[in-house]
Formats: sequence, C-alpha cells, structure tokens
Amino acid sequence: MERKNILVTGGMGYIGSHTVIKLVEYGYNPIIIDNLANSSEKVLPRLEKITGTKIAFYKGDVCNREDVDKVLSENKIDAVIHFAGLKAVGESVQKPVEYYRNNLDSTLTLLEEMPKYGVKNIIFSSSATVYGTPTHVPLVESDPIGQATNPYGQTKIIQEGIFQDYCHVHPDFNVALLRYFNPIGAHASGLIGEAPNGIPNNLMPYVTQVAVGKRDHLSIFGDDYNTPDGTCIRDYIHVVDLAEGHVLTLKKLFENPGLVIYNLGTGKGTSVLELVHAYEKATGVKIPYVIAPRRAGDVEANYAATDKAEREIGFKAKYTVEDSCRDSNHWQQMNPNGYED
Repeated sequence: MERKNILVTGGMGYIGSHTVIKLVEYGYNPIIIDNLANSSEKVLPRLEKITGTKIAFYKGDVCNREDVDKVLSENKIDAVIHFAGLKAVGESVQKPVEYYRNNLDSTLTLLEEMPKYGVKNIIFSSSATVYGTPTHVPLVESDPIGQATNPYGQTKIIQEGIFQDYCHVHPDFNVALLRYFNPIGAHASGLIGEAPNGIPNNLMPYVTQVAVGKRDHLSIFGDDYNTPDGTCIRDYIHVVDLAEGHVLTLKKLFENPGLVIYNLGTGKGTSVLELVHAYEKATGVKIPYVIAPRRAGDVEANYAATDKAEREIGFKAKYTVEDSCRDSNHWQQMNPNGYED
C-alpha cells in the first residue's frame, strides 16, 4: 500500500517534531514546512537519526501563499497536521496584533490553498485555553468555549470557529480540533525535546533549567489557590502520548467524519508542587523554589475528561508525570543549551 503523505506545518517545533517520529512509526510519510521562527534546523538530522529515514523539509512560512503552494504542488498531500503558530501566552498579551496576524493568516492560507490540490483532511493544534476559566473540571469537549484569558487562546477560539464555518459549507472536508492540555517530557533518546528561546514560559523547561544549574530557583506563582496544596492544577501530558493522539486521529479523518473535537490530556490534574516533587523523585535532583505572587491570567484548575478520545480514536495516555520528568531531565542533561549544543 502506498504511504500517505502528511504535511506537518511547524514540524520542527516541540510537539511537531515528536509527531513526525510517530508518523514514521505508523507508516506515514511526513513532509515538514517550518519557518524556524521558534525552532532549529538542527532538529531535522536528529529526526532522521531517530527514525532512520530521510524526511522532506521545506523552509517556508505557512502565512505565505507561495510557500504553501510550493509544497502542495510538489507533493500529493493526503492530510495536513497544522502546528505552525505563535504560542507563548505571556508574549501574546504584549503582542496581540502579531499573534492574531500570524495565527489566523496561517489557517486562512491553508484553507485557501488546500482545495486547489484536493486536500480534504486537516488536524488543527488547538488548546485547552479555549475553555477560558473553567466553571468545573474535568473539562469535556461539549463545554462552552469563547472566553480565553489571553490573545493566544483567543486566536485558537477564532481558528476553531473558522474551521467549523468552513466545514459547514464543505461537507466533504474533514477537520479534527485537538485541544491539548499541558505537554511535557521529551523523546526517550534525549535527541529532541522542548527548547524555548530565552526565559521559558512553561513550567517544565524552567524546572529542568534549574536542575542543570542554568537558573538558581523556580518561582511558583501563587500558593493560595483553592486547591489541596494551594498551587495551580494542570493536566500534564507526555509529548509522546500527545503525538500518538495525532496519529490515531488521522485514521478517523480518513473515514470522513466531517468535524470532530477531542481533548488530549491524561484525565487527571497535577499541582505545580506535585510536579516539582515528582521531578525530584524521578531524578534525585532537588529543585529550589520560591513562592511568587499570582500571575495574571492563570486559572486555578484545568484538566481534561478524555473519555471521548478513548472511545472514538482509542487514545489513552500511557506515560506518568514521573516518566515525563525523567525524559525531560534526560533531554536537558544531554542538551543544556537546547539545540545550540
């Protein structure tokens, strides 16, 4: 059987690169387009080393019609997995216009270009931020969305709306909206992982940088929330589990479902302090921390109900938080400066 070609936008990034590996494992042929704004060219040889296969890479911007046209015209694409986008919550508050322009343009460009080449399947990298401040947890896919606490989340809500409107008038078009919770961890090889530019926005890379001595302590924003230990609760999912979720979703798309929405998480919440202690337990490294004031826009508790994804695509997270801590630590130890080493 001929291998299906999957275009992965932003495929050199953290989640994209792990998904590329899973695609190869499942017998797909990934083709990457990435402008390297928040990733490194050094990811490609590492992906090829892990998978033992040559991977097609186009340096290009998904907001640019010519760049997208080039990839689609040179390859018969069976589906698109759309990761490309700006993704730092804090930065989005400072640079709203840049976030709206970049994130919406990339999606609109794809939806204009894909039909010219008969591409009818797309998986969109959405986010749990679309749920805004939850009135209850765990969150289910049918919960209302539309009040994100930051421009980044707002771009995801608008993009989800664009896809829904598009499906409404193109019933033969298939879209999966995947709402991620908090991806952590790294590939077990230690060759690829999360390598943020500058000061990390996310908890895990900050913890790992403290662990290798790049930062002297972790700041925990608020310990007076209405949670068992006072710190915020999140749903931390191993990035390899998350990648698997995309590949399981592809099968669903090829069955022509129209529009589907899935939460991808573990189904249970872990507090910030629990994550820090899990890291210490998994690695034997002590993480010094200080309690800092609450951070604007942080919600108290946010975790997923994952029953729907399990029922419809057979998705269930396999890795524990400790597994994720161990793999994140391994990646950071091997690459203290990310891909610059």
